[in-house]
Amino acid sequence: MAPGSGLPAFPAECRRRAREAPEGRVWGCAMPSTWLLLLAYLTYLALGTGVFWLLESPAAHDSSERFQRDKWALLRNFTCLDGPALDSLIRGVIQAYQNGDIVLDNTTSMGRWEFVGSFFFSVSTITTIGYGNLSPRTMGARLFCIFFALVGIPLNLVVLNRLGHLMQQGVHSCARMLGVTWKDPAKARWLVGSSALLSGLLLFLLLPPLLFSHVEGWSYVEGFYFSFITLSTVGFGDYVIGMNPSRNYPLWYKNTVSLWILFGMAWLALIIKLILSLLEAPRGSYPCYCHSSKGNFKPRSWSQSLDGEAEPHSPQPGCSLEGPVIMNCPEPSVQVSHCGKDS
Repeated sequence: MAPGSGLPAFPAECRRRAREAPEGRVWGCAMPSTWLLLLAYLTYLALGTGVFWLLESPAAHDSSERFQRDKWALLRNFTCLDGPALDSLIRGVIQAYQNGDIVLDNTTSMGRWEFVGSFFFSVSTITTIGYGNLSPRTMGARLFCIFFALVGIPLNLVVLNRLGHLMQQGVHSCARMLGVTWKDPAKARWLVGSSALLSGLLLFLLLPPLLFSHVEGWSYVEGFYFSFITLSTVGFGDYVIGMNPSRNYPLWYKNTVSLWILFGMAWLALIIKLILSLLEAPRGSYPCYCHSSKGNFKPRSWSQSLDGEAEPHSPQPGCSLEGPVIMNCPEPSVQVSHCGKDS
């Protein structure tokens, strides 16, 4: 307990505000619900763990049993092969596939370390997608990859931030012009925002799977899954473009997909930013209690907007907002201003 205040001990930020507060006034800060946030985070992870375990574990078990059956059937049919030799052949096939050296019917997949393939690898590196299907093998390339990513990842974040800012400016400009024309800014903002969201969904998530279905031979659901996993930089590597050795890929294919990744990540970053703003700063009223030495409490309320800025709600005389969570309540005696969510 803070001596003489009747409130819990201040965190570092509250102690700083208390030192900077005018003489005769003590500031109280509401403690953030960190433990509640951590509990929700762990609960969400537990939910994902349980669902993936229930859905994937039986399929993985069946796949392992099927592979073992096929392996022993092959050994029975070809007695010249023994178990260790077959295992060695399987390991060689896996390594060759990872290196892009698989040859089927005299056709090969698009060269991974040719110019186009190297460009796509560079994009997947600085965007932190990291499919895992390709990695440098020479020591020189590995060392260069470290420094390349060290500079490229911050540069990519700057570019994505700038592209997202330009997209946001374009949406706001359209909303302003439409609001002036319609004499209804609220309706214009809603219409332009909805149009931008739908256009992004079509351009970056709903239409690209059609291209992947045509070029890669995937189903639409598989293409949509690849699109989201790629743009969210999860990048499992189970689906990667240009990996089917039986298909001939046009030269423009990977370059076009690289540009789609760049602009799609900027758009998805805006959507995730909106979701974060909704989760971290939900709109609602927060009480402010002006506590004086006389023991009387005067409730005041304020609202918080989606971008985290405080907005006055039902303002009343004698209580004004000086900062995000600081209320100034003029009383003649020593005061404690305490603002926070209702618990």
